[in-house]
Amino acid sequence: MKAFLYKKYGAPDVLEYEDVSKPVPKKNELLIRVKASTVSAGVIWLRKGEYPNSRLISFMLRLYFGISKPRVNMLGIEYAGVVESVGTGVHTFKKGDKVFGTTTGLYNGTYAEYICVPEKGRQNVIARIPEGLTMEEAAALPVGGMTAFCILNKAKVEKEHKVLIYGASGSVGTYAIQIAKYYGAHVTAVCSTRNLSLVKSLGADEVIDYTVNHDILCREKFDLVFDAVGKLPHQLTPLILHAKGKACSVNSLVSERLSYLNELLNMIDEQKLKIVIDRTYSFVQMVEAHEYVEQGHKRGNVVICH
Repeated sequence: MKAFLYKKYGAPDVLEYEDVSKPVPKKNELLIRVKASTVSAGVIWLRKGEYPNSRLISFMLRLYFGISKPRVNMLGIEYAGVVESVGTGVHTFKKGDKVFGTTTGLYNGTYAEYICVPEKGRQNVIARIPEGLTMEEAAALPVGGMTAFCILNKAKVEKEHKVLIYGASGSVGTYAIQIAKYYGAHVTAVCSTRNLSLVKSLGADEVIDYTVNHDILCREKFDLVFDAVGKLPHQLTPLILHAKGKACSVNSLVSERLSYLNELLNMIDEQKLKIVIDRTYSFVQMVEAHEYVEQGHKRGNVVICH
């Protein structure tokens, strides 16, 4: 089968299109033919082996994923696809099921024609794709959606809370706007000029164009400030929070749970959550897709069609 591998950290061109052995599912695993995956900011950090503007996080990243070169040679975290076969110990899924999820904590990524994932993993999640959701949409939901959901729930967002979402047009940000609105919060979204109409369409009550006037952020106090891109200047946080307000960031530790994914699917079913897809690329355009995402201007999600 074909796959994109990376054997060293670096620019998009470290990704190599190669023939590799098709995986064979173990007793507790599913073999999935991948139909869609994504290119996210997190995948870019893994490919480069560094986290922007933080030597500490970059060191921790290398410590976990490989000091001088990556221990796992296949990138890609989220996917959607069709079950090709299952191990003898798998009972929840069967051949032909349309599924989506993540490969978090596994020894393979999603940048391949086929992947094997456990029916019940310690870190990854897997679920059936509901009717009405395309493969591309399903692939773009798990990471950004669960990250936003997990962080907002830890922060205990509530009805009538005044919430500021900084970096509201990215994958996590677009989900965060809608999740906060779902819980009844008053949302102020911060983004660039080109994304104002997008965040308004997702339900933001107010929008701030940070490229025009960054100081306008300090005119109001918020119950919750969510930095969805990890770029909010630290000195601003105490100036825009209420005395008992909370600040949270996409840099926080998050967990993946099937219950989170099900909550997101419920919101979609209630037409309270939209999946924003900026661009789609074919599998062979993987390097081009990475180049685009690395520019830092994507809106919502970038999807790879296999």
